[in-house]
Amino acid sequence: MRVLGIGDYCDLAALYLRLSAAGHDVKVFIDAPLCRDILNGMVAKTDDWRSVLQWVKAADSEGIILFENVACGGLQDRLRRDGFNVIGGSAFGDRLEIDRAYAQSLLAELGLSTATTRRFSSRQDGLRFLRERPGRYVLKFNAPDLAHRNFVGGLADGRDISALLQNLPVNPSDDAGFILMDFLEGVEMGVGAYFDGEKFLMPACLDWEHKRFFPGDLGELTGEMGTVATFEHSTLFFEKTLARIEPLLRRHGHCGYVNLNTIVNEQGIWPLEFTCRFGYPGFAVLSPLQRTSCPELFKAMVRRDKDRLAVHEGFSVGVVLTVPPFPYSRRQTQEPIGMPILLDGALSRKDEENLHYCEVALDNGQLVTAGAYGWTAVATGSGRTIESARRNAYRLIDRVHIPNMRFRRDIGERLISADYAKMKSLGLLGDEFRSPCRPPPTHAPALHATRG
Repeated sequence: MRVLGIGDYCDLAALYLRLSAAGHDVKVFIDAPLCRDILNGMVAKTDDWRSVLQWVKAADSEGIILFENVACGGLQDRLRRDGFNVIGGSAFGDRLEIDRAYAQSLLAELGLSTATTRRFSSRQDGLRFLRERPGRYVLKFNAPDLAHRNFVGGLADGRDISALLQNLPVNPSDDAGFILMDFLEGVEMGVGAYFDGEKFLMPACLDWEHKRFFPGDLGELTGEMGTVATFEHSTLFFEKTLARIEPLLRRHGHCGYVNLNTIVNEQGIWPLEFTCRFGYPGFAVLSPLQRTSCPELFKAMVRRDKDRLAVHEGFSVGVVLTVPPFPYSRRQTQEPIGMPILLDGALSRKDEENLHYCEVALDNGQLVTAGAYGWTAVATGSGRTIESARRNAYRLIDRVHIPNMRFRRDIGERLISADYAKMKSLGLLGDEFRSPCRPPPTHAPALHATRG
């Protein structure tokens, strides 16, 4: 197979390493200058992805273009019309993810419960609204580059959100505006599945993300610090949520992964936001549970000849391993890169396969940190229960040593103590989809290349 990966930050580095190590031809284009050192010495890269399009097309059905980013959907649609096999997103998917108010209105039309959402094109309009309608809100920016500044208000009169808006270093009107969504109390839970341009491949997965920087859900919203995922008991939740948008995805030719994040409480399921692309670390977190290999998955998505994935029973727990300047970037603060990634003794094959590298490179044979953000790796563990998956993930983490490495020690704890039982009590986790599954393997599929 020939795979051309296109993205700003090389979020799917682990996937490219895996494919290359398995003998597939891989070339990667990284647009962001501060990220172009990622995968140095590890995978072939190109400075001009357009110059290798014919290299991809010459492989016919074995040639795949994989887009990582939101906001490239229109280009992907055009390449599909030109006969290329493109996986990643679509213009429609971009709008669902970026234009949050549009997505909420569309979901309401499809019969889902939605929180009141107001869109603003300027900081002044938002501040005026907060003065006139004080309340507890969630602030979310439509521009992808400002997503790290999203904020969940804690005060009933909205003074904390007003303070944040007043002190933003950039004017949100310059970046597609923002929304204020009524705050919802409940359990945050996502549902996702692969869409092949015509249909979702079953089963869907359920996930519980941990987005804040510090244990106890304190600190900045980082995007993701860790996730618990499973393919079990997902059908009912999928049918109530993500399945309803399938006809629209088909109409617009979307081909890629689609995730819908929600809040669940006694009043129902409340959609929050879409992710219409392969996510990091989401793709790594699902890897130990997928029996279908990545090449098989990609072929199924472009050929549209399968309707199911082969998956394992149980849970996967992924923990993001970061270094400074995370959760910011080297555009905002200077931090050294090239720190050695050291392992406590030789890893077993299973451990190697559960350590998914992202912002890394080889320097004179030594694996080191690279890139702009400090998203160094994801450590995963799988098991029949959330508890066993957690143990396996943290046992691996304890053998990884990087100067100033930071991660959360509490991934999955609240799910174990309360939230999973809450979902069961609300009748949202059925007993379906058990017989086609198998327990997680001794050797889960790798998302990285081992070092020689």
